[in-house]
Amino acid sequence: MVIEGSFIQPVIPKFDGHYDHWLMLMENFLRSKEFWSLVKRGILVLKADVSGLTAAQRKTIKDQKLKDLKVKNYLFQVID
Repeated sequence: MVIEGSFIQPVIPKFDGHYDHWLMLMENFLRSKEFWSLVKRGILVLKADVSGLTAAQRKTIKDQKLKDLKVKNYLFQVID
């Protein structure tokens, strides 16, 4: 673990070839970041025009897309 300021930053579990163990560690890591539900459900994909959405709905979609990018970034970091 890496210490930043007054809190401990968890280390992203590297994939070492043992998939089942790594999956358990990665799931726990993503749950601690509150991203696991995004992994399970995915993000909302709209095929229609978004102009009819409320500002809150557009913000929710934007936030989901950002979380998706964060999860992808974590995955890119752990796989050589």
